[in-house]
Amino acid sequence: MLSSELTPELVAKRDRLVGILAELSGVAVAFSGGIDSTVVAKAAFLALGDKAIAVTADSGSVARAELADAKRLATIIGIRHVVVPTHEFDNPDYLKNDGSRCYHCKTELYSTVERILPELGVPFMVSGANLDDLGDYRPGLVAAAEHSVRHPLQTAGFTKADVRALALHWELPTWDKPASPCLSSRLAPGLAVTPERTARVEAAEMYLRSLGLRECRVRYHEGDLARVEVPVGEIARFAADPVRGELTREFSRLGFKFITIDLAGFRSGSLNELVPLEVRRVYSGR
Repeated sequence: MLSSELTPELVAKRDRLVGILAELSGVAVAFSGGIDSTVVAKAAFLALGDKAIAVTADSGSVARAELADAKRLATIIGIRHVVVPTHEFDNPDYLKNDGSRCYHCKTELYSTVERILPELGVPFMVSGANLDDLGDYRPGLVAAAEHSVRHPLQTAGFTKADVRALALHWELPTWDKPASPCLSSRLAPGLAVTPERTARVEAAEMYLRSLGLRECRVRYHEGDLARVEVPVGEIARFAADPVRGELTREFSRLGFKFITIDLAGFRSGSLNELVPLEVRRVYSGR
């Protein structure tokens, strides 16, 4: 049975996190509703009260279920919540999806939030990036640095495991929530991002979850090919009838011409393997 009690080390990190935020006169939390930004939003609310505001982007790359989840979590925390439209789909550099898409997406988000900081009445932006994000291929961190976004989890020394432990301690329902990147991340590098394609992926993953999956991905490749990632233990079920036939019919109805099941199983970030090396060099380890 999992314990919600914190170790002395985590108690110190929790207090450090709240203290770091308390030193700021007000923050806008880039709030996706994922576990990291939810913990930061909770800590910011404890530290700053009404001077902490959760800001969530809304665009064609955000699944409707994720947006609804963000609204629900903000209500649970008690933090003021603002949803802002973002327009990354108007940016040709975002649409071409050459491996730097996340940089352009985060640039749009941070630029949008930056513009409304005076209206919100807070001077700082903070994110949910933790120590495990450092050194990985993270174009969004480059955009964050360009907009002076602060990362209190990193400053306080939090790993992903630490974040989950604190979320459990705070009884946040996201404590064991799987990562859920934006819908555009499902499109293979080089395949142009369109609202039609992201909507197709969203519908396909909703169908998979209706079959009892908690973690899954539909990777969209050239030629309207869907590469389905499910946990290794579920591959046999999805490759056999009746599930195979039903899945094929549903994905075909959605517009996919080819449907494959990845024998390697579910793994986060598998499309990063297709990002050109020169792009990875620009956006890694910074």
